[in-house]
Amino acid sequence: FILPFFLFSATAGQLGERMDKARLIRWVKLFEIAAMLLAALGFWLHSIRLLFVVLFLMGVHSSVFGPIKYSILPRVLDPHEELVGGNGLVETATSLAILLGMVVGGVTMASGAHGVWLASTLLITVALFGYAAARRIPALPAPHPQARLHWNIARETWRVLALLREDRGILNAALGISWFWFYAGIFTAQLPNYTTGYLGGTVSVTILALTLFSIGVGIGSLGCERLSGHKVEVGLVPLGAIGFTLAGLDLYFARPGAPLHGGLDWWAWLGAPGNLHVALDLLLVGLFAGLYIVPLYAQIQVRAPFGRLSRIIAGNNVLNALFIVAAAGFAVLALRLGLGIPELFLAVALMNVAVSAYIFLLAPEYLMRAITWVLVRTLYRLRTQGLQRMPVEGPLLLVCNHVSYMDPLIILGSVRRPLRFVMDNRIFVTPVLRYVFRVGRA
Repeated sequence: FILPFFLFSATAGQLGERMDKARLIRWVKLFEIAAMLLAALGFWLHSIRLLFVVLFLMGVHSSVFGPIKYSILPRVLDPHEELVGGNGLVETATSLAILLGMVVGGVTMASGAHGVWLASTLLITVALFGYAAARRIPALPAPHPQARLHWNIARETWRVLALLREDRGILNAALGISWFWFYAGIFTAQLPNYTTGYLGGTVSVTILALTLFSIGVGIGSLGCERLSGHKVEVGLVPLGAIGFTLAGLDLYFARPGAPLHGGLDWWAWLGAPGNLHVALDLLLVGLFAGLYIVPLYAQIQVRAPFGRLSRIIAGNNVLNALFIVAAAGFAVLALRLGLGIPELFLAVALMNVAVSAYIFLLAPEYLMRAITWVLVRTLYRLRTQGLQRMPVEGPLLLVCNHVSYMDPLIILGSVRRPLRFVMDNRIFVTPVLRYVFRVGRA
């Protein structure tokens, strides 16, 4: 499933910039229908090889659809008012759809003689609904319809990765997203064995754990819009990183060893001592992951040039795939060295501290915005008026009446565009605030 991201992401990025994205999405959905028909044949023939071919084809589908999906959002949504909410909806829907697919797929395939036919019917029906939804997307003219399509996979993959490096802000966001997939890949892949081997649960507890994580991602993703005031607020990224680090650490200490009882269904498991604590940690890991990931995607979409966005998203997907493969390798190595799954979760949570610190050193504006966001919202209750009159682009001079030393932070946390301050040196050297001002290039 991951291999197509290395093989076809660069080509998908090129297609997204030389073709109407709505038409391209419809083609992808027709491809999905064909793949699901092939999957139904594989189920009927009980052919594992054919189903592996379908898995590869769905990897091709995802590698092509991803750059189009994320690059279409800034075209149909207001980048300064609706983009964060749109990304939140995408991440929520994706997380819940994966969960629903796992649950419904498992139930249908285990439902007896008719399970194969029921699963096949559901797959084809969902694919048809996807195509019907794609038909409703309005036409979106391509930014470079005359661009030449290059087929050299290695060279074009290197080029889309090079596009990430041209803007440090985009590269930092892509690294942050890729690290999220490293963390989430290990976490979700090990949850089934963790719930049965260490939490004493049955498959129903595994489903509950995945449900809590997915619901948490949905809550965090949707909450970004409200917490950020409808703007791209990278200050939520450090808060999300700190949150799912602490939740991951607490998950280890909440249930570090082997369970006292085994074979519990989800209801009996929830009633056992200490397991509500574990359930809350699973929910919080997902919630803070949602707060972390949505602003990073929105940051790429806002900063990337219009004519390069599809290729930049493609480069991000290649980088994500590299980290997912690295996560699988790290998990295999750790388990072979004798670490249990709780210790693996602990190790990844501790690694998150180091990796997040490194990313925030590369992009100190993330931490600056986080400090500003927390201070302004904990010390003051603000009501703003007239912010919509400020142009979101172009030159802007903001002249303020200085009342307190908190004024710069209040303004920085309220205005929906990057600011540079001119101030008296005595204010600039104020402890704590000095860091914020220096990072903000005051």
